[in-house]
Amino acid sequence: MTSAPTTVPDLTDPLTHLPPDGLDEVWAHLRREDPVHWHPGGTDTPGFWVLTRHADVSAVLRDSTRFTSERGNVLATMLHGGDSGAGSMLAVTDGPHHTALRNLLLKAFSPRALEGVVRQVRRTSRRLVTEALERGGCDFAQDIASYVPLATICDLLAVPESDREYILTLTKSALASDYANLQEGEDRLARAELLMYFHDLVRHRRAHPGSDAISLMATEPAGSTLLDDDAVVLNCYSLIMGGDETSRLSMIGAVRTLAHDAQQWQALSYGTAPLKEATEEVLRWTTPTLHFGRAATEDVELHGRTIAKGDLVTLWLSAANRDERVFTDPHRFDLARTPNKHLSLGYGPHFCLGAYLGRVEITAMLDALRTFVGSIEQTGDEQRIYSNFLAGMSSLPVSLSPRPGPLPAWQE
Repeated sequence: MTSAPTTVPDLTDPLTHLPPDGLDEVWAHLRREDPVHWHPGGTDTPGFWVLTRHADVSAVLRDSTRFTSERGNVLATMLHGGDSGAGSMLAVTDGPHHTALRNLLLKAFSPRALEGVVRQVRRTSRRLVTEALERGGCDFAQDIASYVPLATICDLLAVPESDREYILTLTKSALASDYANLQEGEDRLARAELLMYFHDLVRHRRAHPGSDAISLMATEPAGSTLLDDDAVVLNCYSLIMGGDETSRLSMIGAVRTLAHDAQQWQALSYGTAPLKEATEEVLRWTTPTLHFGRAATEDVELHGRTIAKGDLVTLWLSAANRDERVFTDPHRFDLARTPNKHLSLGYGPHFCLGAYLGRVEITAMLDALRTFVGSIEQTGDEQRIYSNFLAGMSSLPVSLSPRPGPLPAWQE
């Protein structure tokens, strides 16, 4: 008996991505039957290719010669003429300048440079969790997860404490919304305000440099060239967005899942799931970044289809991270999963610059939860964000109860 054809919904519509696991059947169908799928365009937007298999997504992410990021790397910009930061912002720059810029920024993101930050992340995570325990409940998304990653990246950029709530509001509006009826242009307005904010900060750092990442970009060359103000601002924008969203949304998704999965909560709580493996599974399971985008620089044959030069290609991490060819029982949350070749932090030349820091933040939160918390109960409906790029929640009410007895052996 032949199964009925699966209809692929409009992947540009944020509502398509709203239900958790709502596209699992679609992704499975595409991986099996149509791994290089053509998605039609809209009235004033072009069509694009949809890749869903882990091997194909990995191959394109690795190949910055035949697939460039310089026409944008997310649907929001790709479908509307490209990204204004192309050639200047690390995420949408390829070739020698990408290498030079990445090498410059790695000075601020190396494990050695982040030693003090790592200690602060661990202290902050423990403080926030113990304060929530004292209150008996909290909105985990707003009271805990929203604070840790943003505070960390703001520390690296030396953003004044008084400005951080404003920055958080803008980052949440720039690529996603808490509301289905986002006003026309509101996301672009949020991005513009972030850029204007950092323009002022960059001018100040040029005159009064410190030891932060902005001062590094403003005073040290990328290769043989000193970055101009616009380039520094664009990379500040990229760092603040990337440094906040992935960790924050992963933490929230993990806590919601742990509140409903007693077996995996026990595995974390009793230490049978190592923190390293648990962190990787949280990243795979939540996949906060739904897709990356590229444009073909030449004709490419893939699975019998021709991706023509200039065509837009979307790489769906949310599909690749559930690929049955790579992950055993991919729809099961397994904190002890190994190996775990997820793509949540990218792959190849554009592998996430802040991957080490993001992992540190998630690990620190999991460690604080297993050390101090005895149980987690969701006490109200979560609020999911509306986006075709990010997946997760902006609100998650929970009740936390303290862990009974002495601290576990690894914390004594």
